[in-house]
Amino acid sequence: MTTHVLILCTHNSARSVLSEGMLNHLAARLGKDVRAHSAGSAPSGRINPFAIEALRNAGIDTDGYRSKSWDEFSRDGAPPLAIVITVCDSAAAEQCPVFFGGTGGPPVKVHWGYPDPSNAEGGDDGKRRAFELTRQAIGYRMLQLLALPLQTMDRTALQAALAEIGRS
Repeated sequence: MTTHVLILCTHNSARSVLSEGMLNHLAARLGKDVRAHSAGSAPSGRINPFAIEALRNAGIDTDGYRSKSWDEFSRDGAPPLAIVITVCDSAAAEQCPVFFGGTGGPPVKVHWGYPDPSNAEGGDDGKRRAFELTRQAIGYRMLQLLALPLQTMDRTALQAALAEIGRS
């Protein structure tokens, strides 16, 4: 049974898209039955071009990526979400979205904050570096997620393991 993971950030244009791309790419490479999705509470309507560039430079297919609303994941027919991860930076007082669940029971929720790479200084080169470093940091946590025995963990153990990953 596929484990569906929803990654949320307010505008669904950078960090959540990097997370979706990294998790799907790594899950496929490792043969894990995990499917990532991303969305936002106030989607911008466009993916940050530096996010697309960082994913493509890492060999990740970005076809079909779009900035979308989390409403798509609360409707009938939405994938049954097991995990919801917010990736906005609460340390920078960003407003993180709160997800109330879909149709298949409440998912386990966790916060893994990352600074917004689109705010990096140093012009386009500085932003490229920031997006690449964010992609790498996200990839590290996604590998840890994929190392968990997701099919056999109960909610309490999964919540604890995901919270621990967020502290790494």
